Amino acid sequence: MQPAQPVRPTTRHRSETAGAVRGISVPSEGDRERRRALRRMRSLATGLLVLAAVVFVLTNGRDGFWGYVNTGAEASMVGAIADWFAVTALFRHPLGLPIPHTALIPRRKDELGHGLETFVGENFLQADIIRERIESATPSLRLARWLNQPANARRVVDEVSTVAAAGLARVRDEHVEALLGEAVFPRLAAEPFAPILGGLLADAVDDDLQRGLVDLALEELHGWLLENPDTVTDVLEERAPWWSPQALNHGVASRLHREMVIWVADIRDDPQHRARQAFDSWLAQLATSLQSDPETQERAERLKERWLAHPQVLASSISVWNALRNALTGALRDPDSEVRDRLAAELSGFARTLVADQALQERLDSLASDAAVFIVERYGSEAIAIITHTIESWDGQEAAEKIELHVGRDLQFIRINGTIVGGLVGVGIHAVSVLIGA
Repeated sequence: MQPAQPVRPTTRHRSETAGAVRGISVPSEGDRERRRALRRMRSLATGLLVLAAVVFVLTNGRDGFWGYVNTGAEASMVGAIADWFAVTALFRHPLGLPIPHTALIPRRKDELGHGLETFVGENFLQADIIRERIESATPSLRLARWLNQPANARRVVDEVSTVAAAGLARVRDEHVEALLGEAVFPRLAAEPFAPILGGLLADAVDDDLQRGLVDLALEELHGWLLENPDTVTDVLEERAPWWSPQALNHGVASRLHREMVIWVADIRDDPQHRARQAFDSWLAQLATSLQSDPETQERAERLKERWLAHPQVLASSISVWNALRNALTGALRDPDSEVRDRLAAELSGFARTLVADQALQERLDSLASDAAVFIVERYGSEAIAIITHTIESWDGQEAAEKIELHVGRDLQFIRINGTIVGGLVGVGIHAVSVLIGA
């Protein structure tokens, strides 16, 4: 048995491999189909030329009707050959002859790339054109109508939840530690803390935001006092003098416990209780001191520095983050979770509002057009420069073949039309010459 001979790469294979190395992708199925269509159109155009030549030979030297046919065939050949030359000269030298101003695309592909880049930049990537196109397309209304379908809103929520859960799962403890230790905590340490805290506290007091927190604290304190009378009395008895009788200590402690329960209940049930007013007044005074009193500000800054320097703060922050992340990741991954249902409901509600609110649509469309214009003005030149860089990386001949695959089939119609129109013109000229001769 003869040993297997190595398969030598064909010319086409070598061309495709070289093209892939130089930046032209290996032909896809679409390229192969375009090549077959180009061959068919070339065959048709060449067949018409051959038919015209055959007719010319068969009718040569004959008069009358056949004289018209002969002249038309001759003109068809001239038109077909002229248009074949014009089409071929775009991509290669006709018949391999180095005729000037032929093989234009291989020789001038770089200029073609620059011209195409300029054309796209001047006629497409213009702020007025982009703004007008986006606003006329009403993208917000289209998006709102699409999201108004429950299935579409659910699909968006599912996709976003999947991506968000995957992103959260990739955040490691060392990432959070680096973020807090290198960015957040140093920034907090450098930023004056007291004035900010004082301003927030003043706004909270003005809006009575502390009332809900006080109500919750009083409710919990009252419940704890009722459930733990022995603990309270034990603590009070420990503070009694050593010489005081035990029975007296216990009676006083029990009475104090009952009074504490009644006093806390009174404060809880009376929104205008003096204790509440005193607490609100103290918070307001603290807010003012934090914003204007240097001594209070200095104490607050020292407290902040001690708090940030404590190692447990960072560890506790990471623990809180992990707890939140695990809870949120689990909810996002559960297809039937309340979080997903809530997100879908909110998204559908927003879509309904957007469909009915034309002013909101206009604002969103304006924001979208502003964003698109900003991106184009900032990055448009780099984006269209891809055209030039890509074409410059192509080999000239490979680029010509690639372009011819996409436009060559349509260019063959020029040859076909030249053959037909040339024949008709030839018949017309022959008719005029006959009439003049008559």
